[in-house]
Amino acid sequence: MKTADAPPPIEVQATAKHLLGMPPQAFLRDYWQKHPLLIRGAFKDFVSPLSPEDLAGLACEEAALARIVEHDRKHDRWTLRHGPFAEADFTKMGARDWTLLVQDVDKWDADVRALLERFDFIPRWRIDDVMVSYAAPGGSVGAHVDHYDVFLLQGMGARRWQVDAGPNSSTAFRDDVELKLLRTFHPTHTWTLEAGDMLYLPPGVPHHGVAADACLTFSVGMRAPAQAELMTDYADHLASTIDEASRYADPDLALPADAHEIDAAALARVRRALAALQADDATLAAWFGGFISQYRSVGIAPPPKAPTDAAVRKALAGGGELARHPFLRMAWTHQGQHALLFASGNGFPMPATSARTLAAIDRIDATAFASMHAHAQDAVLALVRSGGFALRPAKKRR
Repeated sequence: MKTADAPPPIEVQATAKHLLGMPPQAFLRDYWQKHPLLIRGAFKDFVSPLSPEDLAGLACEEAALARIVEHDRKHDRWTLRHGPFAEADFTKMGARDWTLLVQDVDKWDADVRALLERFDFIPRWRIDDVMVSYAAPGGSVGAHVDHYDVFLLQGMGARRWQVDAGPNSSTAFRDDVELKLLRTFHPTHTWTLEAGDMLYLPPGVPHHGVAADACLTFSVGMRAPAQAELMTDYADHLASTIDEASRYADPDLALPADAHEIDAAALARVRRALAALQADDATLAAWFGGFISQYRSVGIAPPPKAPTDAAVRKALAGGGELARHPFLRMAWTHQGQHALLFASGNGFPMPATSARTLAAIDRIDATAFASMHAHAQDAVLALVRSGGFALRPAKKRR
């Protein structure tokens, strides 16, 4: 039992009822962005939804975000290469000390995407992606820190993790490698994770994972925009809405004591000119929903020839369906008596019940479409035109 001043237990056993070894409310209260946690057996009898060969094949795709990290132990040299890769690249790899990492595997593989259903105690818009790494024995990416929360689920094989859970961990980086590796690392805990075990790490906790044998690790990472990124985007958004005629003004200008001084009265006028930054909740929500629903690196291209609205309705009536693009991010927020659905940076007004349904939907058939509010139907049709949903005609009977 923890005291008021002692940290909570750093290792727990999952149960059939609780993935986290405790109710989600207790995890969020005691661990989220506060303390690391090792959860033994989080995914009981876990079988990886993809193989190392599957991951290597994905790393060869032109649009995949893939990297290979190699470590020369003798000279402590690290090499980073970016994909896409060719199949021949993997035949040339040594028997140990290298790692393949592929981002956004949840966008490519439905079974990997299904893992996110187990993380419904976190707002979906906070989840960035599922990165999957394959490591040969000894493979690692070095001791480092992340600036976001991450859940590290062991999918296959075993990996030894070391964590520095101390209060004053050093986060200075080495200057002799391309990777942001820690100059010094002093672990306080060491564990070996096997399939189904999961390690949660808050932002800023130094950690180091080394494959004990050939292994796969699934990293569920959170999206945590930097404050500078938020401020810049928000200021740009507000600036685009302000009339050019709105300018710094000083109708109360008094005779200056010194013509070169920026006095307190001038600063007060500047503060008034920047008052637009203090927006109301509705304005803030409308901006943030658009910001956070935009994917960080991959845009959705509209189809070369989008179907007309009439063609979409006809295809649905004939047994077709609409499939959500895997890179389409959606979220919603209340706006007075109604709501705004955000999809890839765009906002669509509609009733809250419709926004809640659409934000989570993956496929839309005729029944689902017909049950939607007219504004929700308009949003769906707009997303078809922009590529957010793809029309899949009914399969022909043989």
